[in-house]
Amino acid sequence: MKQLVRVFATIFIVAFGLMFLAARLNMTEGYSGNNTLTIYNWGDYIDPDLIKQFEKETGIKVIYQTFDSNEAMMTKISQGGTTFDVAVPSEYMISKMKEEHLLIPIDHSKLPNLKYIDPRFMDLSFDPNNKYSIPYFWGTVGIAYNSSMLGGKKITNWNDLWDKDLRNQILLVDGAREVMGMGLNSLHYSLNDTNEAHLQEAKKKLASLTPNVKAIIGDEIKILLANREAAVGVVWSGEAAEMISENKELNYVIPKEGSNLWFDNMVIPKTAKNIDGAHQFINFMLDPKHAAQNAEYIGYSTPNKKALDYLPKNIANDKRFYPDPETTKKLEVYENLGKSMLAHYNELFLEFKMHRK
Repeated sequence: MKQLVRVFATIFIVAFGLMFLAARLNMTEGYSGNNTLTIYNWGDYIDPDLIKQFEKETGIKVIYQTFDSNEAMMTKISQGGTTFDVAVPSEYMISKMKEEHLLIPIDHSKLPNLKYIDPRFMDLSFDPNNKYSIPYFWGTVGIAYNSSMLGGKKITNWNDLWDKDLRNQILLVDGAREVMGMGLNSLHYSLNDTNEAHLQEAKKKLASLTPNVKAIIGDEIKILLANREAAVGVVWSGEAAEMISENKELNYVIPKEGSNLWFDNMVIPKTAKNIDGAHQFINFMLDPKHAAQNAEYIGYSTPNKKALDYLPKNIANDKRFYPDPETTKKLEVYENLGKSMLAHYNELFLEFKMHRK
């Protein structure tokens, strides 16, 4: 009898242990209920104090998980095994996620603070009427340069990069859309161009830039420019703002021919379990004071027009990172070109990289 009791006791302990382990795994994998909200965002892309404040105001516990690429984020969500209540993909990925039916429509009536978003950044091609996404941060692709290393020379457009005086002085981001877009824009074509003749023309022009290109790299570009290892870099505006704050010799310009206007938006994935909490969080982040606090902490541009009133004037009035409507009219959002055309862009970019070798 005692042996039987021990057997049942052992089974009970093992079962309880498994239940406890499953609960822990659910927590780490994004389990969500009415009192829990799982957010899936880029690394270091929110002021941690705002998460604490949201938890305090709502009583909702936030589980914050991160990804390092749009593709990794979409793969995780499409697999469906993990619960995420809010995610922050980029514009072209939002278009893809809509096609794959991975998003839940957002109820605008639950977002009274939506009125503070600048109309320029609403109802864009990747999400008409903002049915599935709400602007979080935005920015541009442009040129960061060290004028003192260039003898005081200024850069104002893409075609300046082909100057022979810039031999071995340019760093490029390792991105097919960014580099191919640069080539297309320098020829006054759309960065979403699918005309094969135009694409080949852009590839040929990029090949002629090779002598000036020191490296095609990732995050290291910030360190190398800050340390004067190169004079020029094609970068995202937020990274430029961070570099300039640390090195006043650097400047940033949006090329006159045009460039990319990018967005990271908040969405509610189909995996969401706490949809009401997701709306509460999105509305919380749309509060002008919260948006300003987040923008100052991260360094990227807020789409919240009212938030500019709460930002330091040297930030809110900096036209390099808050360009006027006349400038943004010349910029383009990346369109979802489809798998075949995106693969072609990547192929052309790879050929350019191989040409350098």
